Amino acid sequence: MSTPPTELPTGRTPGRTWTVRLTGHADRTATVSCSTGACTLPPRSRDVAGLRRFAALHAASHAKAARVRERASCQCWAQSCAAHEGMRVHCSGSTVLVLRHDPAVARVWHLAEVCAACAKVMTHTRVVGLPAPTARPATAAPERSERAGQNVPAPAAPAAVAVGFSSPTPTGADEAPRRSPGQARHGQRRGTPRGGQRR
Repeated sequence: MSTPPTELPTGRTPGRTWTVRLTGHADRTATVSCSTGACTLPPRSRDVAGLRRFAALHAASHAKAARVRERASCQCWAQSCAAHEGMRVHCSGSTVLVLRHDPAVARVWHLAEVCAACAKVMTHTRVVGLPAPTARPATAAPERSERAGQNVPAPAAPAAVAVGFSSPTPTGADEAPRRSPGQARHGQRRGTPRGGQRR
């Protein structure tokens, strides 16, 4: 397997990653952490099952909020394709967003922008996001149909995406993950201390 070059291919931006992790402690409590520092997380708790459910939902909210960028470089390639070590593959296809989670371990949820070829051979992985269709360039003025005598509207511009989500490489294209009203207190007990791209 080849070593990735030190520079990104021309015109590409680094693929993003998000990692949500459940960490257990010696006193039988656990904490949830997220690589996105702006996220609000529940406090350290003994309700490990509840925190695990929260972590899974939190990763899913990042997947839903992130808009996949077609020109992002493959994050798997950037990590020397360690996610499919021993499987030879050449990066190709469109950029997709994948979620890696090994149910046997059930402690880490990892989202990444990778190429379609790598996504197919990564273990414990499913595609959770595709790039948005490329918008057609708008015409300078509406065309007029000679036969119908009616204006033909120009293609509509893509809907704006709310800003406020903080990722490792902010783009302003993501929406902040939100929790349902009950999640803020999920797993919380009174008196417990707070813890805490190859192409």
